[in-house]
Amino acid sequence: MTHTLNDRAALLRDLLDRQLAEQTNQLTELTMHSRRPDQGGHDPYTLRQLIEGARQGVADVTRALKRMSEGSYGVCEGCGRDIPTARLEILPAARHCVPCQQRR
Repeated sequence: MTHTLNDRAALLRDLLDRQLAEQTNQLTELTMHSRRPDQGGHDPYTLRQLIEGARQGVADVTRALKRMSEGSYGVCEGCGRDIPTARLEILPAARHCVPCQQRR
């Protein structure tokens, strides 16, 4: 059983690490577009929204990695119960279980 839990934790850590790299790369690319005179082909509003989404993604994943290192990863911030592994595999940075997320 412990081996399975360690495997899942390693899988989730890997997913978070990959998401952080992807979000960081996207933020870098969008920031570079914003500095071009033609905004990289994006209208200014759309570009700002994309940058904000990438920043939020980096922040969410960073907080998830911090929770993982602190030992509170996978615990719902709303009710304190464990977040199902299936949810974390789909949304590794999830902070809430589905019922608590629906109430938000």
